[in-house]
Amino acid sequence: MNDWLHVIWAAGALALAGGALAGYRLSWRKGLVYILMWGCIFTLVTLIINAVGGY
Repeated sequence: MNDWLHVIWAAGALALAGGALAGYRLSWRKGLVYILMWGCIFTLVTLIINAVGGY
């Protein structure tokens, strides 16, 4: 159950970042690049935290 909570939290955080980017009325292409960049940042931070053994 605790693992799903982290997945839901991460998806919510990405949705929040996506909503903030939508407020800038970017083009689809630029918006997609930013969303992919944020996804990579979240994934990298999650992998680093898991590698060190923390939550």
